[in-house]
Amino acid sequence: MKLSRPVSWFLLAFGVWSWVIWITFVKNLIKDSSGLAFDDGHPTAYFWVHLLLAVVSFVLGTVVGVIGLRGLRALRRTS
Repeated sequence: MKLSRPVSWFLLAFGVWSWVIWITFVKNLIKDSSGLAFDDGHPTAYFWVHLLLAVVSFVLGTVVGVIGLRGLRALRRTS
């Protein structure tokens, strides 16, 4: 399957965007002072669920970004 240049760029941008958003979210989660993420200094279920969501999003963002990057490289080789 061959990806077009716009689709490849979109996938790469989506992968980068996913990393930027979720890194910011994890930083905010760790700094949480509302009591949702930590209770007396110990992580809560809220923390673990959202950390798991972030890790899954990192993995999926990486996979999508790599597909976009490979699509761009394939287009460059054929041009």
